[in-house]
Amino acid sequence: MTSPKFGQTGFWSGAFLGFFAGIAALVSLQYFSRILREPRLVSRALFSGDEEFESREKLAMIIAAEGLRLGIRTRYLTRDLTKKVLHAGYRNFRESWARDFGFASFGLTAVEQYDVVRDTLEAFFWHQRPDGQLPIKLHSMNVMTRFFHSLFEREQPTQKILEPKYKSAHGSPSLDGQALLVIAALHYGRDAEDTEFLREYWQRIERAVKWLSIHRKGDRLLQQEAYADWADSVARTGCVLYTNVVYWKALMEMSVAAASLDYESEATQFAAEAADVLQEIHKRLWRPDLGYFVTSDRLDNLSSDGNLLAIAWGLATSDQTQSILDVMEEARMAEPVPTRVAVPSYPRQLIAVENRLGGLPNYHTDSSWLWLGAWHLIALTRVGRMEEAARVMQRIVDVVVRDRQIHEVHGPDGQPLSSAWYKSEAPLTWNAGMILYAARVFEERQREDMNIVSILKEELA
Repeated sequence: MTSPKFGQTGFWSGAFLGFFAGIAALVSLQYFSRILREPRLVSRALFSGDEEFESREKLAMIIAAEGLRLGIRTRYLTRDLTKKVLHAGYRNFRESWARDFGFASFGLTAVEQYDVVRDTLEAFFWHQRPDGQLPIKLHSMNVMTRFFHSLFEREQPTQKILEPKYKSAHGSPSLDGQALLVIAALHYGRDAEDTEFLREYWQRIERAVKWLSIHRKGDRLLQQEAYADWADSVARTGCVLYTNVVYWKALMEMSVAAASLDYESEATQFAAEAADVLQEIHKRLWRPDLGYFVTSDRLDNLSSDGNLLAIAWGLATSDQTQSILDVMEEARMAEPVPTRVAVPSYPRQLIAVENRLGGLPNYHTDSSWLWLGAWHLIALTRVGRMEEAARVMQRIVDVVVRDRQIHEVHGPDGQPLSSAWYKSEAPLTWNAGMILYAARVFEERQREDMNIVSILKEELA
């Protein structure tokens, strides 16, 4: 027989358990009800027929421009202060990421959307820490809430105040995102001829670069933690090529900008630091036996990110450039969608557990990203390999016109990468912006070549 005391205890335990279960159920109901009240996600694909446009190339650029435009939203920094901020995407990433914006800003300046570039930069600098660190991203909801919005096909709301995040999901700071914001700020100032902006934010930009130097740890090159750069599902640690090429570019841009502002001592200092970084990259990461810069001091595979940027930005020598592009051509890294992330792929043990469990282990391995394809196009164009550049350009156009939008990432079969738990972001503003910028570089080189041919014909006539 149950004693009265035990029975009372069981009753009250059950009552409390039921009470808290009821509260949890009510909170969950309210939580999911708020999500389900949001507008449904709708396709942002452009469904107009090809015949409505003068060429497939024109259609592809319109799709890219529309994908970039869809990422621009007015967001709150305070209750009274708003900025026009570029989001990373529409479905999964309705928030502003430093690295995504850093690359997308090239496209924004190409189409003269200078107000968006300045506003987004100011939003990031608004949240700069006293030591110079800039946020990895500006957001207004946690990752699980974002996931449920996507799972239930609902738009993520954008009315809340943006909050800064300074570390990745793995607890690492973003060195490449920091450097890309510096590059974006200086590129904007020069392209928009906004000297006032450069002078106003110069000290903040300098602090951002000095924060990066902390991570040199006695070395000339930056040393990063695992899952810390754009390929954040891969544990690339130590001295990583891509991160250090971006760092070198930031130092070079600082030197040029300082000279334009008549800050002579700063210009000299940054030029010297950039020269040191360049020398060390060549010394430690160039492998003449392989014909390319290796991914890091711990990985000797070819990663397209750092190698293509090294060519496009002039870090690689002429001989190195031809060798890298030859190896990439032989490996068919721009097929079927430009351009594959790495050859050979990264070891399985370096892939984040969540990507393996989520069915996307190849997200940053044998998949292809159009922003890399854009830099591939730029690299080929810069060195005059125009027949190859035209083929890469055509592949970009073909996949954009086929998909009718700018997808985040494509698998080895050329189709947008997806799993039971994740669908490729569309549109992704990073890819869209870089396509617009690369197309402008390609078209300008074509016009230059045509002008040279015309001059030669006139002289020979």
